[in-house]
Amino acid sequence: MHINVLGPVSVAADGELHGIQADKVRAMLATLALDAGRAVAHGDLADELWAGRPLGNTRNALQAHATRLRKVLDGHRPCRRGATVLRAVRGGYLLDVPPGCVDGDRFLDLATRGAAALSVAPERAIELLQAALELWRGPALLDAGDGLRCRGAAALFDERRLTVREDLIRARLTVGDAARAVAELRRLVAQHPLRERFCELLMLGLYRTGRQAEALELFHVTRRRLDEELGVQPGIVLQRRHTEILSQDPALSLSTATAAT
Repeated sequence: MHINVLGPVSVAADGELHGIQADKVRAMLATLALDAGRAVAHGDLADELWAGRPLGNTRNALQAHATRLRKVLDGHRPCRRGATVLRAVRGGYLLDVPPGCVDGDRFLDLATRGAAALSVAPERAIELLQAALELWRGPALLDAGDGLRCRGAAALFDERRLTVREDLIRARLTVGDAARAVAELRRLVAQHPLRERFCELLMLGLYRTGRQAEALELFHVTRRRLDEELGVQPGIVLQRRHTEILSQDPALSLSTATAAT
C-alpha cells in the first residue's frame, strides 16, 4: 500500500488508486502522511481539520474520523488480526507506515540523490530526477483542505518540484542534450517568466544551439519584465550569463557552465 500526496490525496494498492470522499478524513490522512511514522498531536490535527474553529468535543470528532480512515487504510492492506495502520498513541495519532510508502517522501529522496549526482554522474542524475517528477499527478495536496500544515507543505513541494526541473535541465545541458533542454525551458519560461534561473538556463541552451541573438533578446525581455513587475534588476548570475554570451566566452561550450549558481 502507498499513500499519495503529490496530486489528489489517495491510497494506492494492487495497482489501483482509491480516492477518499470525505473531506475531513482526506485531510486527516494527508496530515498524518506528512509525518509518517511520527505521532501528530490531537491539537495539531484539530487545527488542521477545523482551522481553529471552535468544536464541541474535539477528541470525539477526531476519533470518529480516525475510525473512518482506518476502514479505508486497513481495507487496502493485508494485516495480521488486530493490526492497523492508523494507531492511537498518547495524545495523538500515528500513521504506522515507513516514510517510503508516501510518494512525497520518495520524491524528496530521489530529488536529493539526483542533485548529488549532478556534478559527478549526470546520466544517473537524469534517471533519478525523471523518476522523481514521474511521481506527480497534479498540484501537491490538491484536495487536502485549507489547513496551514498541508498548505505549507504543498508550497514547499511545489517549489522543490521546480528545483528538480532546473536540476534535470542542467543535467541535460551537461550531457550535451541542449535541443531537448531548450524545448523544455521554453515551456517553463512561459509558465514562470520571472524565475531568473529558468531564463539563464534557456539563454545558455539557445547559445549552445547557435541562437546567440535569441539568447540576448531573452535577457532584455526578462530585464524589462523584472523592472515593470517587481521593480528590480536581473540578479548577478543572469547578468554574468548575458556578459558571457555577448563576448562569446569560450567557457560557455563547457559542461561546467551549467553549474553556475
